[in-house]
Amino acid sequence: MALNRRMTLLGGGGALLAGGGAAAISFLRMGSSEAYAAAAATSRTTLGADPDLKELVRFATLAANGHNTQPWRFRLSTGRIDILPDFTRRTPVVDPDDHHLYASLGCAAENLSVAGTASGRRGTPRFEAAGDGSVVFEFGPGPRESSALFQAIPRRQSTRMDYDGKPVSAEDLRMLASAAMVPGVDVVLITDRPRLDRMRDLIVAGNTAQVTDAAFVRELKDWIRFNPRDALARGDGLYGPCSGNPTLPAWLGPFMFDMAFKAEAENEKIARQMRSSAGVAVFVAAVSDRDHWVRAGQACQRFALQATALGLKHAFLNQPTEVPRLRPELASLVGLPGRRPNIVMRFGYGPTMPMSPRRPVEAVLV
Repeated sequence: MALNRRMTLLGGGGALLAGGGAAAISFLRMGSSEAYAAAAATSRTTLGADPDLKELVRFATLAANGHNTQPWRFRLSTGRIDILPDFTRRTPVVDPDDHHLYASLGCAAENLSVAGTASGRRGTPRFEAAGDGSVVFEFGPGPRESSALFQAIPRRQSTRMDYDGKPVSAEDLRMLASAAMVPGVDVVLITDRPRLDRMRDLIVAGNTAQVTDAAFVRELKDWIRFNPRDALARGDGLYGPCSGNPTLPAWLGPFMFDMAFKAEAENEKIARQMRSSAGVAVFVAAVSDRDHWVRAGQACQRFALQATALGLKHAFLNQPTEVPRLRPELASLVGLPGRRPNIVMRFGYGPTMPMSPRRPVEAVLV
């Protein structure tokens, strides 16, 4: 969510380029980090005083989503915006039943609702089960009501770095839990070290299963953008520097990924990141169907926006929800046995990283 945490790459990749200096990097035509940053900033400009529906869609697309696939399309009509699943952007290995895809639609719907309220278009997203399932945002006129969550939309990002280990105050934890209240979804906050250690072990077990699965690795690698040029050209995927990794030419990046992406190294990184986190939020819907997967996405997005407003960072560690055999143990850990956990998100105080890319609005309109 992304809904996925991935991308520890190549600490040694930068060394391969260091000897050539700036001329070698230019020759490799990897694009400009400055141009990338400018494009990312443009996609995250604040809404004007009277935004049109396309501008609301732009804010919707800033939502969290798995592998940054942006698996949505938007249909505009009078008083209504439909968010449609885009199955051409599925990730069938990590998400075979499209659970994360529908949760991503919920994240976008919540951005749309919050931005709509701020622009005088009040409405409540609802899931429409007909056909492939879509999320409908019908709205009517209302007072313009900005909020801390609205202001956080362009600043929210998944930060896959170490945090500083500082605890979050009880009052801020209450604000996070309150923001994430969505009918049909429970959010469980874990901040005590014994349960965080058990959560770490589950994440590591899931990660080991995935990293040793060749199909999973191929799918993940397909969504990695190793340099600014590729990230800007595609407008999607997991941009390496967002996770603190060096930029690499397109021909070298996949090779270095294969060299570095190993279970032991990834598991060590997970253990370190869990130690540095203030806590973990687990989102568990009451029913395992598309409607409730969308709701879990809404709750997750609201939590992430509130976290951003409070100066917190977050990142997804969804391995125990993605490996089916681990779900029952995770459900028991959070006190909700028999239910399917939907999303796992760590949170804490950490650095600001480059923003992930987004496709232009015209590319996601029906």
